[in-house]
Amino acid sequence: MLPKVVIVGRTNVGKSTLFNRLIKGRKAITSNRAGITRDRIYGEVKYVDKPFSLIDTGGLIFDSKEEIDLGIFKQVEEALEEASLILFVVDGKAGLTPLDFDVAEYIRRAKKPVLLVVNKVDGKEQEPYLAPEFYTLGFDVIPISAAYGYNVPFLIEKIQENLPKVEAVPEISGLKIALVGRPNAGKSSLINAFVGEKRLIVSPIPGTTRDSVDVVLEKDDSTYVFVDTAGIRRRSKIKDPVEKFSVLRALTSSKRANISVLVVDGTEKLTHQDKTIIHFLDREKIPFIVAVNKIDLISRDKHEQLRQYYASELSFCSHVPIVFTSAVDKRGLGGLLALTERLWDEVNKRITTGELNRGLKEALIRHQPPVVKNKRPKFYYLTQVDINPPSFVFFLNDHTLLKESYKRYLEGQIRKIFGFKMSPLKLVFRTSGDDRYKKQ
Repeated sequence: MLPKVVIVGRTNVGKSTLFNRLIKGRKAITSNRAGITRDRIYGEVKYVDKPFSLIDTGGLIFDSKEEIDLGIFKQVEEALEEASLILFVVDGKAGLTPLDFDVAEYIRRAKKPVLLVVNKVDGKEQEPYLAPEFYTLGFDVIPISAAYGYNVPFLIEKIQENLPKVEAVPEISGLKIALVGRPNAGKSSLINAFVGEKRLIVSPIPGTTRDSVDVVLEKDDSTYVFVDTAGIRRRSKIKDPVEKFSVLRALTSSKRANISVLVVDGTEKLTHQDKTIIHFLDREKIPFIVAVNKIDLISRDKHEQLRQYYASELSFCSHVPIVFTSAVDKRGLGGLLALTERLWDEVNKRITTGELNRGLKEALIRHQPPVVKNKRPKFYYLTQVDINPPSFVFFLNDHTLLKESYKRYLEGQIRKIFGFKMSPLKLVFRTSGDDRYKKQ
């Protein structure tokens, strides 16, 4: 296990900018507005002699009764418990504030090594003016500029000096599952129910999660990596540029995950936006499952009616599995994990060319393609060219003669004959004049 370095401080001091600088990426959302980071975000710094895990946390606000602030405080508290080293970040340009004193007193109680990082010091000439007053806090002071990189190499050296020696371990691998959906559908609650701890802030306020957050679950002999993502709302309702970036990140997360789970609120009807997300996942050939959440709030006598409703509403995407879940009583969670495993197996399934062409022959005997322009399409050959998603190429005399309805028929036959019940499929139809195909 890599040692953990936790970034802590009040709001808008540049913690997320420093996080991105150290991991050499853009995993945390940065903005000049306070309060952007809410859940704790994990990254790894691997390009150094002593690799370490880096944790970004939300800005601390003491004496606040707001639910979001209380959730952030709890997140920071849990991060400090697992920390090997604390980076206490302050704003050099703003100067020493009473809240900085409160944060200093708070992190002292953690009894962990601390480096005081004075951010927004853009060059050596600014150090005498911006850094000295922070020595009164009693920590080792390191002036840097996270935005421009000034003195960051020295900070990395100091981090290395303060880290304990640990044996390097292989990177955690597992089935990556991205949870996507509209705000307040229960994505964070589901992950918390899976892992058995409140790793993510759960709030009835829509839009609590803004970053994509990876959470690891080890169950039996399997490892799962959950990616919680920002809630996706209709573009016309997204006024905030930070939220727009979060939505883009959510969709990107669904593409980098192995399996996506679209979480919808079972107490509401499917919205246009829910269907828009489904169309996106389907168009991009992303393997996904629809999780109808909050089933505990629906009386049992209405469950069958609910199943029929979702089967009807999703008939345009009928191969996608639907599960009914509850983060409160954990209903359906075990079945959901098993379903992701089966779906991932399907996504990586390969069918031999011989089997495919025997199956194609059966499908053609069962239902010939209709005649178009006094000519019937003639199939020569079928082969699988890729997995994830399973991709198939049909060679025939003139692919422009094929009707869309017959393409759907062939997809249905492939699913039925070869057991692709849930996986997205990619079918390509090509005209071929090559005589070797006509020997089939």
